[in-house]
Amino acid sequence: MSLKIANTRTPVVVLSCRLAALAIMRSLGPFGIPLYGIDSDRWAPAMLSGYCRQRFMIDLDEPRPNKLLDDLLKVGRQIGQPSILIPTSDETALFVAKNRDQLSKYYISPRSSASTIEQLVSKKQMYKLALEHHIPTPYTIFPNKLDDVMEYVEGGKFPVVLKGIYGHRLQVRNGREILIAYSKDELIENYKQMENPALPNLMLQEYIPGGDDQVYIFNGYFNERSECLAGFTGFKIRQYPVHVGCASLGECRWNEAVAGMTIKFMQAINYSGILDIGYRFDPRDGQYKVLDINPRVGQAFRLFVAENDMDVVKSLYLNLTGQKQHPIFSREGRRWVIEDFDLMSSLDYYREGKLRFADWLRSFKGLEESAWFSWRDPLPFIMMTMRMLKKALAWLLKKSPTNGLLIPKKPRLSY
Repeated sequence: MSLKIANTRTPVVVLSCRLAALAIMRSLGPFGIPLYGIDSDRWAPAMLSGYCRQRFMIDLDEPRPNKLLDDLLKVGRQIGQPSILIPTSDETALFVAKNRDQLSKYYISPRSSASTIEQLVSKKQMYKLALEHHIPTPYTIFPNKLDDVMEYVEGGKFPVVLKGIYGHRLQVRNGREILIAYSKDELIENYKQMENPALPNLMLQEYIPGGDDQVYIFNGYFNERSECLAGFTGFKIRQYPVHVGCASLGECRWNEAVAGMTIKFMQAINYSGILDIGYRFDPRDGQYKVLDINPRVGQAFRLFVAENDMDVVKSLYLNLTGQKQHPIFSREGRRWVIEDFDLMSSLDYYREGKLRFADWLRSFKGLEESAWFSWRDPLPFIMMTMRMLKKALAWLLKKSPTNGLLIPKKPRLSY
């Protein structure tokens, strides 16, 4: 490694050990930084990492927040020295922000206010915040009941995007966070299935035409004065689920318009911490329109790496431990992949007639790193492979000869 971190004594505690957490372990672990994982699943990816010094089993869906707070304080006491706490989900980021004063006895974290984090986590509040600060965003409405949806279908445009105000809440309830409705009937039926009338959580967002590679990402770290110490941009090549999901394959590429707009926005709201924000380019008016803002480490943060291997997590570590920042020169053209997600999405793109085998092979030019595979840290990849093979076997046993893998599907639109 060309990059050096002089002081590595401060431990890091990763809260929620999913795929982003695994990348955190692999970003900081080779420097000898003590790393600890907290999750309710002992088989969570980062809990399997060889860089994880100790694993703490805590129920992160605990309905009693005081119980979760007590558990985190116990972990802090057990570690025995101030540790940097990095949440990797919207829910844990908001929890840390709300309880920062109590947690500060054992943990170090960025200083964004709980109200700011709450505004960014909620897509409804984020939409209002973007409008307030003149950030372009797709036209969006927030129905409270079925009658509001029925009113929309009378004159509204199709297709339209149906998504959760709180994505995690919708994922838990329905197994998905977003879909594109192509007709009145499809919108009404999906709204009925997905919405919880007692706790409305759905929004209707204007559909922006274009391919998946029109989705741009800004990945950055802002210090306590909202100065951007590390900033990267890139775009999605493929998504999982196709057209509406996370980046299964992406490319690091500087976009001055996206970076400048994001930095100005975050400084205006006094944001501090790691940020992952997505935009979609609208060819109709030439604007980049914000889709969602994640006030935390993004799952694809290792797509965004400098020539000296700096990333936003290293920038956070250096800043919170009072060390000098290293220069950032984005590694242009670098590609990064989530192996299992991209395999599944590639099959879907092929079935739609949008991906040929030769183009699929060429798409990996510039690939430098993947989410799962690492020679230095092989166990997470082995476990992922075993799970994929198990799922593939179950799928093949259910598949009839007349419903083969390569039968074309109805073409789907991108978002």
